Amino acid sequence: MENGGCHRRLNKYTCATVLAASIVSAMFGYVTGVMSGALIFIQEDLQINDLQIQLLVGASHLCALPGSLVAGRTSDYIGRCYTITLASIAFLLGSILMGYGPSYPILMIGNCIVGVGVSFAMVVAPLYSTEISPPSSRGFFTSLPTLSVNTGFLLGYMSNYFFEKLPHKLGWRMMVAVPAIPSLCLIILMLKLVESPRWLVMQGRVGDALKVLLLISTTKEEAEQRLRQIKCVVGIDENCTLDIAQVPQKTSSGKGALKELFCKSSPPVRRIFITAVGLHLFLRIGGSAAILLYSPRVFERTGITDKSTLMLATVGIGISKVVFAFISIFLSDRFGRRILLLVSAVGVTVTMLGLGICLTIVEKSIEKLLWASCLTVILTYIFVASMSIGIGPVTWVYSSEIFPLRFRAQGLSVCVIVNRMMTVAVVTSFISTYKAITMGGIFFMFAAINAVALVFYYFLPETKGISLEDMETIFERNSN
Repeated sequence: MENGGCHRRLNKYTCATVLAASIVSAMFGYVTGVMSGALIFIQEDLQINDLQIQLLVGASHLCALPGSLVAGRTSDYIGRCYTITLASIAFLLGSILMGYGPSYPILMIGNCIVGVGVSFAMVVAPLYSTEISPPSSRGFFTSLPTLSVNTGFLLGYMSNYFFEKLPHKLGWRMMVAVPAIPSLCLIILMLKLVESPRWLVMQGRVGDALKVLLLISTTKEEAEQRLRQIKCVVGIDENCTLDIAQVPQKTSSGKGALKELFCKSSPPVRRIFITAVGLHLFLRIGGSAAILLYSPRVFERTGITDKSTLMLATVGIGISKVVFAFISIFLSDRFGRRILLLVSAVGVTVTMLGLGICLTIVEKSIEKLLWASCLTVILTYIFVASMSIGIGPVTWVYSSEIFPLRFRAQGLSVCVIVNRMMTVAVVTSFISTYKAITMGGIFFMFAAINAVALVFYYFLPETKGISLEDMETIFERNSN
């Protein structure tokens, strides 16, 4: 078993590779963040109602459901790099169509295509980062896609602020069309990036995997050790020196992995599966999607009505996300995943409770309360900071590293499906729910959910410094 004491130096090639691949995560963050402000101008320009707004927001997440299922199998079949390329093509086409957007139906179609890109990005970016990274710094590298998502959110919020000054018909179209540029750049860049060594071994391409491992490892000995571990997991003799080795077809293609995961998995794998799904469930039903998409509406409820001020307030959310996600990438390998989850869960529970109290006071007050407006914005920033330093990045790090190699891509696909389903449920019902139980009431509900999540995180095993090939053993030991 490898531990965090080995190979502390960061490999520059690995860092550059993961950063380049993380561009697809930044595009996911951008298209999600930019919609929070763009929705205001889309509603005014196209003259659509609140129900149509909820459907538009939910459309991309809904289309991500089948995309998520296909993404895992696709990445097993054609490789991680080509799957990232497919995600980039979807972002390119969807962004161009949304930017053109002469009508609500065309906007919906473009948004759905972007949703497919989002689903592929959510599966393959953390998967690729995990499989490229060494155990001693896997938390750092696997957190980079999440940092990129948060950077994308910030750029989306900034885009809202700057393009808001343009005429409405042009402004929101510029906002949603921007991802077409980095999408095209990433399609070209992916031609130069290396494939995941674990996927190469699954295809029997041991010689190619060793070449990649020599590039992304700190020493030759580390590369050879990692290759031996991967070969053992795939079912290849670790002493085999052939460049091309025979592997079972179900291993190379991922065939039957989902059925085995659901119906025939061992107790440790079953616990891994429940843990990963639970992480994504609590990530989404805890209210983060509602805050990120509907924050202008929440701030508006406290009396902030100027659109430029609303857009500027959302930029603060983006800054908070980026700063604390950046801090998080240095903490995951130092303090461990479990500690960050627990600290983060306490923070989001307290801030949701505070938002519930604050918004309840606002709704019961006849006059405008300046202190309540300021406190709501501050609590929102603290919530985002708490989410970004722990639950946000660690959910992806943890769920992408604990699955055994054979189940990793498709297991993570199931997690993303749960993630998207819960996001759809939250974003398409948020407006209707707060109208039914008040804005304060819905945040009290989110606080209760996050309190339950805190208990769930408490019972998770620590995975810091453990090699991917030893994860099943950790969960087996923790079950006994």
